[in-house]
Amino acid sequence: MKKNVIVAGAGGRDFSNYLVYFKDNPYFDVVCFTAAQIPGIEKRKFSTRLCGPVCRRDIPIYPESKLKELIKKYKANYVFLSYSDLSHQEVMEKASFVLSCGANFGLLGTKDTWVESKKPVISVTAVRTGSGKSQTSRVIGKILRNYGKKVVAVRHAMPYGNDLTKQTCQRFANVSDFKKYSTTIEEEEEYQPWIDNGFVVYSGFDYKEIVKKAEEEAEVIIFDGGNNDLPFIKPDLMVVVADPHRAGHELTYYPGFVNFLMANVIIINKIDSAPKSGIVIVEKNIKKYNPKAIVIKAKSEIFVDKPDLIKGKRVLLVEDGPTITHGGMKFGAATVAAKKFKARFIVDARKYAKGSIKEAYLRYKHLGKELPAMGYSQKQIKELEETINKAKCDIVINGSPSNLKKILKVNKPIVNVTYELDNKAVKELHKILKKKGFI
Repeated sequence: MKKNVIVAGAGGRDFSNYLVYFKDNPYFDVVCFTAAQIPGIEKRKFSTRLCGPVCRRDIPIYPESKLKELIKKYKANYVFLSYSDLSHQEVMEKASFVLSCGANFGLLGTKDTWVESKKPVISVTAVRTGSGKSQTSRVIGKILRNYGKKVVAVRHAMPYGNDLTKQTCQRFANVSDFKKYSTTIEEEEEYQPWIDNGFVVYSGFDYKEIVKKAEEEAEVIIFDGGNNDLPFIKPDLMVVVADPHRAGHELTYYPGFVNFLMANVIIINKIDSAPKSGIVIVEKNIKKYNPKAIVIKAKSEIFVDKPDLIKGKRVLLVEDGPTITHGGMKFGAATVAAKKFKARFIVDARKYAKGSIKEAYLRYKHLGKELPAMGYSQKQIKELEETINKAKCDIVINGSPSNLKKILKVNKPIVNVTYELDNKAVKELHKILKKKGFI
């Protein structure tokens, strides 16, 4: 008899795990999903069209807060955790709660969850969200392209729309594709820089289909990770980014520590802004837990399109949403830019926060004056727009990767911040790619 399973997720890893591991599994029957981290994504269903012939019903999705009653209702034998960027303490708290409800608690490993490709794959993941994965991924893409390699990026799953059947495999080659797939700010933050640099990027959650499509136009696939999650595709080279601003987190967050242990290359990023003590801690942890990894120390250099607008002004700081919410960072690139170019005053965004943006400040107590660029729905995008327009400031410094000018109707000038790995780190990556036979 099959065991009843609840998959606890956050709209991405959970669906991929279902298709790769649970869909045709003779031992398990997924009775429902739960959703966390991302606002509103539990108001959906996993359609029977995605489940295959064995499952003849839609699989419901509920808030994780209802887990206790769901275990009872569905007589669940197992709860499998399928999302990322949780402290080890949080993971074990969830495990203990599930055990107290009479069910078993499970985690799936890489061999049972990743998809293999016929083409060479380089994965870029991290120990925490906001460490600098995407800038690293793009640098690797540029190096390979300079040697004539056809590179395609594959992004971590981000199916946040209402109809999951339309989000299994998505291809983004220009900004018009955003409208085609009704993307959120969080999605555009990740896809826009790839498109701006002339790369095609795939996303979705059916990685068998995604890999198949990417292989048709790629010589090398770069997996650009999300949060601190594991690669969805089996890598031939695994690059992991560590953040000395959150030194020690490389050992205490799931599944970032798994990435840390498996890495072929570890980049200690942001050494130009992080405390020296943090850099030392990360170095010591590498020597203890993954001494065979190649180590690169990198600066995350800040570039601003209109730096002259910042000096002496009252500024509102907009930062990458996930980085300063569940990522735990108290500041991001906009804050660094404001200090570097001598803004006169940083406006406290909390005073002007509307709706779910205001709720985010209540949920994430560590947040300060910075405004997280949250936009998981049209309603939330509108609330972000209203928050910015209400703020009494001279300019907005946008430290998120998304193009806010195209997404929002803002009544203030916007200064955009970008960040790239420094030339020394790029040269070291070049040497590694050459030594490993990618170029």
